[in-house]
Amino acid sequence: MQYRQMTYKKAGVDNDKEKIALSGLLKWIEKTFQFRKKEGSVKLKEGYFANVLDIAAGRGIAISTDGVGTKVLVAQLMGKYDTVGIDCVAMNVNDILCVGAEPISMVDYIAVDVPDPGLLEEIGRGLYEGAKLAKISICGGELAQLKEMIKGYRKGCQFDFVGTAIGLVDLNKIITGQNIQDRELVLAFSSSGIHSNGFTLVRKVLLEKSKLDVDSYIPELGRTLGEELLEPTLIYVSPVIEMIKSKINLKALIHITGGGFFNLNRVNAPVSYVLDNLPEPQPIFSLIQRMGEVPDEEMFRVFNMGVGFCLVVPEQELDAIYKIIKKHNMKIHRIGYTKKDGKREIFIPSRRLIGRDGYFSKY
Repeated sequence: MQYRQMTYKKAGVDNDKEKIALSGLLKWIEKTFQFRKKEGSVKLKEGYFANVLDIAAGRGIAISTDGVGTKVLVAQLMGKYDTVGIDCVAMNVNDILCVGAEPISMVDYIAVDVPDPGLLEEIGRGLYEGAKLAKISICGGELAQLKEMIKGYRKGCQFDFVGTAIGLVDLNKIITGQNIQDRELVLAFSSSGIHSNGFTLVRKVLLEKSKLDVDSYIPELGRTLGEELLEPTLIYVSPVIEMIKSKINLKALIHITGGGFFNLNRVNAPVSYVLDNLPEPQPIFSLIQRMGEVPDEEMFRVFNMGVGFCLVVPEQELDAIYKIIKKHNMKIHRIGYTKKDGKREIFIPSRRLIGRDGYFSKY
C-alpha cells in the first residue's frame, strides 16, 4: 500500500521547529566564544561544518561532532553492528575536511541499555575500519549505561552513537567558500547511497508504511533492503587531502548530509548554484520516492540523491583533480556551476526545482 506525499515532517522530523528551538541554545553557546581570546580562540561563526580553534603559531584545530542517527535502528533490525562505526567516523571526518583541515583523531560516545560484549566489539570493528580509511586514531571515548533512556527495536542491543573529530589546518588556509567567483565549477563525489541522513523518513516509508522487511530481496537493488540501508557512508579524506596538499585551488568543500543540496548554501560567499548535470541517483532513492510518493521537492531537501561531497573549483584545476581521482577508487562528476548573484538559490533544471530558504519548489 502506498501513502501520498510522505515528508520528513510527517515522518516525525520537524526541521522548522528545530531551527526555532536551536536559536535559544545557540544564543548562549556563542557567548562562550569570548572566554578564549588567544590560544583556543574560535575562528569561525557557529553553524559551519566544523569550527577552528587557534592553537598558536598560525595553526588551528578543526573540531566537529556528529552521530549515526536512526540508522542504528536498522542495524538493530539486522542484528549487524560492524558498519555503523564506519558511518560515525565518516560523518565527522568529512565535516572536518570542509574547512580544509586534515583529520587526525576522534573520540566516541556510546550510550547503551545494557553493555553487550558482542555489540560493542562489532561497533569497535567498524570504528577501526573507518579510522583506517580516514587515517586517524581513535584516542578515547565514553560508554554510558542508560537503560531508562535508550530505546530501540532489540532489547540488549539498544544504543545511541556519536563521535567528535579533530583535524589540523593553517589559520591562513581555512576554507569556507569565502572566495567563490561567478561560473566556477561544482564537482561531486558520488555517495554510496543514503549515507547516514534521512533514516526517519526511510524507515517510515519502507518499513512501516510499505511493510517491507530488512531481509526482503529487492531486485532493483540487487540485494536485501537491509544490506542496502546499512551500506556505510563513504569517507572522502584520502583524495581531498591529496588535493589540499597538492595546493589545488579549492574554493569550497561541502559535505552533503542532512539538508541535502542546501548544504551548498553554508559557504560564506553569497552565490547561487545551477546543478544542470546531476548523475542519476542510486535505485534506493527511486524506491523511497515511489513507495512513499515523496515529491521531488522533499527528496532533494532531505537526501543526498547520489552526491556525497562537493568541490567548488576554477575550471583550470580540473586536470589536476582528475589525476588525483584516478589514484582513488571513487567517482567524481562535473554537476554544475556557481552564479555570483547574491541570492543563494539552487537550480536543478532536470527536475524543474528552485531552492530558496531551505525549501525547493517547482518552477
